[in-house]
This record gives sequence, structure tokens and C-alpha cells, in this order.
Amino acid sequence: MKALVTRKIGMTSIIMEDGAICPVTLLSAQPNTVTQVKTTEIDGYNAIQVGTEVANKNNKSLLGHLKPSKASSKVIREFRLEDKEEDLSVGSELTAEVFSIGDKVNVQGTSKGKGFAGTIKRHNFHRQRKTHGGKGNTRQPGSIGSMYPQHIFKGKKMAGRMGNAKVSVLNQEIALVDTENNIIGVKGAVPGPRKSLVLVRAISSKSGGNK
Repeated sequence: MKALVTRKIGMTSIIMEDGAICPVTLLSAQPNTVTQVKTTEIDGYNAIQVGTEVANKNNKSLLGHLKPSKASSKVIREFRLEDKEEDLSVGSELTAEVFSIGDKVNVQGTSKGKGFAGTIKRHNFHRQRKTHGGKGNTRQPGSIGSMYPQHIFKGKKMAGRMGNAKVSVLNQEIALVDTENNIIGVKGAVPGPRKSLVLVRAISSKSGGNK
């Protein structure tokens, strides 16, 4: 299985073999330990649960869950599988070596939180005119529709919290693999601030990516 839980380091650029400059996002790919293998027979679906980083202190229930893998993981995430992975068992380690330069991957992170934002910033609305009859409320959204339903439909574009949401970027490419320093580089931008968690998974021909 080609998948890792990583942390975002930041962006830089590298020079490719043809001399072109390529922007890449560096991800810290510390070893991931398989903490649980889920199967259709027992859990109803196939998945691999992995943990990474060392926790200062875990509660007793989590310590009992991690005991078979002999890990003390701070971060635990799960990757769905189409079929059961025969070569992975509890306690196995996944490192940056699972990826190769040129691999196509899907990346998933949590976007930067922007706080409460109006409709112009959040949804790219136009403002109202300032002159020739404008009443000064240039950034207000205006009418939100008919009175008839007596309620606002779900999904209506209005002011509200912006960012801090799960974002997936599909069909990215691995441009750098540094096994000595446990670093991988993904071509282009990756959602989220520095030090945020990023899930990287190779695109499967069956599933088409992350689930």
C-alpha cells in the first residue's frame, strides 16, 4: 500500500533533469506503523489503520489498542482499501521508500482557517455601486430570494466561516523522495498551513484515489 500520514514543512523549488524549475511542497514522512488491519469479515470493510509520531502520554484505552503494534502513536489515521493487503500486518512500518519519483498521488489536508468572512471574500460576489444612487451599503449581499419557502435553503451562499475544511487535491505527482531525511516532495501546492497533517496516497487503478 502506497500511503502515508505526513506533516507539511513548506514549499521550495527544485531543478528537474530537463533544467526546468519545479515548485514542490515538502512533507515530513516519519515512519508510519500499522496499528490495525480491518477486514470485511470482522469490520465490514477493508482498511489499514496507521499511527505516526510519538505521544507524550496516551490514555489507557489507546494504550491497549496500540499494544499489539508496540507503538506509541500521537496521530492515528485510516486508509480504505479495495482488497485485503496480504503483505501488511500489525506492527509493519511504512516509510518514504513506498513512493517513487513520478508516482501519481492524491493529497488531503485541512485548509487554512480565515475566520468569519462576508460574501465578497468568501464567494467572490460583486459589491453594489458606490455612486449614482448607491445607498452606501456596498458590501451587503442584498436579497436572498423569495419569501415563499419561509426558510433559507441549505447551501445558500452567504457570509460565514471560511476555510478550516477538509480539502483534497487529486492527481499530484511525487517530484522528490529523500529516504535519509524522511522527506517527500509533491509537485505543486498542498492545502493547509505549515506543520499541518497531510494524507498522501497513491492513485489506485480501481478506486481512483482516497476514500
